[in-house]
Amino acid sequence: MEQIKQEEFEAKVLKNSKPVLVDFFATWCGPCRMLTPILEQVSAENNGAFDIVKIDVDEAEDLSREFGIMSIPTLMVFKDGNLVKRESGLRPKNAIFDMMSDI
Repeated sequence: MEQIKQEEFEAKVLKNSKPVLVDFFATWCGPCRMLTPILEQVSAENNGAFDIVKIDVDEAEDLSREFGIMSIPTLMVFKDGNLVKRESGLRPKNAIFDMMSDI
């Protein structure tokens, strides 16, 4: 799991050969901080089936606007360059795996 900059979004997400779970977060957001260790567990347990990246909404304002991020954390799943799922709010590990199960 890595934090990426707005400039890296196309290469790391849209052109990725694997599905990508994107966590739009902010450092000052309590639920976002609670989600980070959950995503670290998911990353360790997903056997490389998908990548996880984090994007700080305060550093990537254009992307946040483009995807209409109104609340954080917001999780988005991209496959083959397309947004296929989106959920907002803190999610437990099993809900994240459920979100990725049919991708």
